[in-house]
Amino acid sequence: MKVVILAGGLGTRLSEYTKLIPKPMVKVGGKPIIFHIMKHYSNYGFNEFIIAGGYKQNIIRDFFKKKKLKWEVKVVDTGQHTMTGGRIKRLRKYLKDDNFLVTYGDGLSNVNLKKLISFHQKNKKTVTLTAVRPPARFGVIKILNKQVRYFKEKSSLDEGWINGGFFVMSHKVFAYLKSDSTYLERKPFEELSKKKQLLAFKHSGKWFCMDTKRDRDNLNNLFKQKKINF
Repeated sequence: MKVVILAGGLGTRLSEYTKLIPKPMVKVGGKPIIFHIMKHYSNYGFNEFIIAGGYKQNIIRDFFKKKKLKWEVKVVDTGQHTMTGGRIKRLRKYLKDDNFLVTYGDGLSNVNLKKLISFHQKNKKTVTLTAVRPPARFGVIKILNKQVRYFKEKSSLDEGWINGGFFVMSHKVFAYLKSDSTYLERKPFEELSKKKQLLAFKHSGKWFCMDTKRDRDNLNNLFKQKKINF
């Protein structure tokens, strides 16, 4: 099964780094985050990667040309301003199997990929996404007449489930991807949901998204402390 990594966006919320390099090449733990993502897939035996490139894609391409890896890596130009659904649509000719894997180029998780795929195959729907709880950022307070009457350090369990990426997709998904301007997470997922063709595989383990410099610094510290080993 091939792995698609969406890696073509501008990464504007991480502009401290992305003025010079694409977001997936920002380093955490001494290596680009995309390398860690690919290593996780490789640990489950998935070594064929198609990277949907766009912004500064040559930096990604040059990195993997210099690496001697057992992986088969193809960086495909999917356009600098193409949206997520449009990028997958552009890769159709490379995806001949009935099912393929998709993830974002800025998220790390220890999701069990074998269980995820088994869940998808058992239920036989068009798309399965990995649902996660976002990391807690703020404490919760209740105020009455200026006085804090209740304070609780927020837990991730207080958060609802969100799309954590790490998808399994059937070839049927291409019927929902219309053009370069198609956001995967908007109309396609809304339509699939209405047709009961979008499933959620709940993952309660580790999950991190590198949206901001704060996120990057947190991930880097976790690697240094050896709290991330996947």
